[in-house]
Amino acid sequence: MSDTLGAVVVGTGFGVLTHVRALDAAGIEVRALVGRDPDKTAKRAERFGIEHATTDRRAAFALDGVDVVAVTTPPHAHAEVVLDAVAAGKHVLCEKPFARDLAEAREMLDAAQAAGVVHLLGTEFRFAPGQALLTRAVRSGAIGDPRFALFALQLPTLTDPAAEMPAWWDDAAEGGGWLGAHGTHVIDQVRTTIGDITRVSATLTTLSPRPMTADDTYTVQFETERGATGLLHSSCAAGGQFVVATKVTGTAGSAWTQGDEVWVDTGAGPTRVSAADDLPVVAPVPPPSELLHTTYDMWHSTGMDLAPYTRLYTVMRERILGHDVPDDPRAGTFADGVANQAVVDAIRAASATRAWVDVPR
Repeated sequence: MSDTLGAVVVGTGFGVLTHVRALDAAGIEVRALVGRDPDKTAKRAERFGIEHATTDRRAAFALDGVDVVAVTTPPHAHAEVVLDAVAAGKHVLCEKPFARDLAEAREMLDAAQAAGVVHLLGTEFRFAPGQALLTRAVRSGAIGDPRFALFALQLPTLTDPAAEMPAWWDDAAEGGGWLGAHGTHVIDQVRTTIGDITRVSATLTTLSPRPMTADDTYTVQFETERGATGLLHSSCAAGGQFVVATKVTGTAGSAWTQGDEVWVDTGAGPTRVSAADDLPVVAPVPPPSELLHTTYDMWHSTGMDLAPYTRLYTVMRERILGHDVPDDPRAGTFADGVANQAVVDAIRAASATRAWVDVPR
């Protein structure tokens, strides 16, 4: 196989703001852009020097020199695009939330495994320095056995009912909502840092005055396979100040993040964990300002996800070429998409029944 790989990006929103740029930075040439609006697709393809712009994804997958498909559509469309790409023999990276439900997630995993293609999940923040370093610190035993974890984030974005969001984002049936958009990242972080979640109790609510069927706020208690407990809370419609806290407490101390820094206290006072050479802090590179129009666009305006996604696509490139890649941080796959979706489904069931719910294995 040639060392020059080609890609198709399906989706002209986040797909262009981040994925096109990250693929290029990872040495994978974007050869086609697929979108629903032919005019928008053509203009955005031209802006990034992409040769082919089309609304026909199967035609794009059939182009010469296409090895990779990046699926960045709304979540309700993930399965159909992934299954088409896998059927065409393409390696696939799929955004999160991975699926609308566990059955759909399993269908995509089964198809990718049967086809023997490389399949990765868009959990790019596994490669963010702060998250990766916290995971290493906890898994190294620096704080003993994890006993409790807190993951909290509050944003005021949707306190404004006029905030411009894609139609699917407000619609629970189409995979919209904050649990899928943000909570799946945190669920994945819990699983990689302290172990699989086995049981949840949860409340999903909507604080925003906008007409939504999806959630904008979640509060989840959880238990893990190793006996740890924790609290996940986040809202993108809580007015006032920005609130963020990520902290894991174990039998021998606590570890937490402060931006890209990680700190540990085992009883002698807070100590900063030394930065790792393989986890450099890279300055964010914002996407072109002329592409930022909506509130949803502005969530991605800092470019903070470009460096982690570049790392993720570099792993994908090396795996496709048959090269060995480091297993720490480990890139998420469709198997992680299934495991994360099982937790999401259990959270939704727990919120609906107001009862503790076991996470399907």
